[in-house]
Amino acid sequence: MSHESVLADLALRAPDLAVITVELSTATVAEAAIALDVVPGQIAKTLALRVGDQIALLVTRGDTRLDNRKTKAALGGRPRMLDPVETLAVTSHPIGGVCPFGLPAALPIYCDQSLKAFAIVYPAAGSRNTSVALSPERLAALVDATWIDVCSLPEPTVG
Repeated sequence: MSHESVLADLALRAPDLAVITVELSTATVAEAAIALDVVPGQIAKTLALRVGDQIALLVTRGDTRLDNRKTKAALGGRPRMLDPVETLAVTSHPIGGVCPFGLPAALPIYCDQSLKAFAIVYPAAGSRNTSVALSPERLAALVDATWIDVCSLPEPTVG
């Protein structure tokens, strides 16, 4: 049901976007980066969060970490990740395939500013081996997301 709802949603709102299906798993950022041959930051991971009584989705680049202080300032409370059962119930997508497309009901959706570092990002498409490729701006426009700054970038490695 999940992947089919994404296909239907994209067919309606963005028929030019092709869903990328790969043989390898894209369920984690590391797996998706390998399967799609991109850097981990280009994977647009979608987090299902509860802040107080509000449930929302946050799309951020794959190599960031949620910053509790920034999230509390931006959204008014400390974020809590939904468990897999709650995530499936509110998005219709399994963990590893969660995305802001094809949702059963409207949810507030936020895109972290970190996504703007890339021309193309790859969110999941409702299953553990599907994705789409699009610009961060188009992603935000398609899902009517609000841009916020709630994630921390990885520390540069010294080599």
